[in-house]
Amino acid sequence: MTNQPNDGYGPYDPYRSYGQQQQPQQQQPQAPQAWPGQDYQGYDDPHAAQQYTQQWQGQTWETQTHQPVSAPVTAEETAYLRAQAPQPPQVPQGYAAPADDDAPDAAGYGPATIGGNTRVTDAQRARAEGRSPIIEPGMQPAALTALLGLLLAGAAAVGTYALLVPLVILQAVTAAGWFRLNGMWPARQGIALGFAGALAADAALLASGRSPSAILGTLGVWVLLALVLQLRSHADPDERMYGLMATVAASALAIVAGGYLAAAADAVTVGTVAVAVAVLARALPLPTPASVVVSLLAAAGAGIAAGSFTDLGTSGALLGAGAAVCALIGHRVASYDYPSRFVHFTAGVALPLAAAAPAVYVLGRALA
Repeated sequence: MTNQPNDGYGPYDPYRSYGQQQQPQQQQPQAPQAWPGQDYQGYDDPHAAQQYTQQWQGQTWETQTHQPVSAPVTAEETAYLRAQAPQPPQVPQGYAAPADDDAPDAAGYGPATIGGNTRVTDAQRARAEGRSPIIEPGMQPAALTALLGLLLAGAAAVGTYALLVPLVILQAVTAAGWFRLNGMWPARQGIALGFAGALAADAALLASGRSPSAILGTLGVWVLLALVLQLRSHADPDERMYGLMATVAASALAIVAGGYLAAAADAVTVGTVAVAVAVLARALPLPTPASVVVSLLAAAGAGIAAGSFTDLGTSGALLGAGAAVCALIGHRVASYDYPSRFVHFTAGVALPLAAAAPAVYVLGRALA
């Protein structure tokens, strides 16, 4: 027997065995293979084999980042998915756009669209198109204005303190309606400030024997007060300026409405009756020029009729026409710049009467 050199592996030579068993090992890929110079005895233990095998503990790029690859979608499944997907709205054959896009329907909205957009009001449509609509309040606010005007006329005939009740209502609605007309709602502090100025003016008028200087003094003080309050605001400069102008205008209108207290009782009666008739005539379904002319003529006739029961007589026609001009200006302002139904029932009701107060005072003193 030939002596084989002892190289540390004993009688079993791994290199010679590896060369003889190389072909069978290729047929069994699951069997571990050893690098030259490594001990084969450790592979008998599966736990010992892990020290020679590289282990990957993290998540791979394919399993972490990408979605698993699914089987190819068949033609039947593709057709089913297309049937389930939402389809765009189809334009009916023979569809033609309405001739007048601005014609509202019965609900006060513009014509419905077929593109899936929500319905918008005429005011919102005009804003989107860059137009400034004039939407008049209508007959119901005009009826409320006429009712409030008749209450002022009857209370003025009764006495000064009776006139305070409808006057305070008018001043409160004026302050609230002006803020809503300017898109500022809720504006509780501004409305409260304007209404407080109106009450202060009323108190000053009663304390001074109905002197008109009380209105001017209260108006000056309230302008300074509104300026100080806006300077203390932490809003943006543009918002503070916008709030200042709205507060000053609302306070001025509410305070100026107190001119009914300073005017003579007969002038208040004639003027408010003329305003009531003018606003009702303005709400009639007539073209705008014709409606304005009819309103002024009706106000002059109402002034003559009401003046016949007072000392003004036929001069009540001039007083009625002058008060109607101011009332129509207030009515026009309440119809301007994207009004809403709430604006119509606040500013649309109060502004015609509030704007007519200075004319009633001045013309009443001139014609007395």
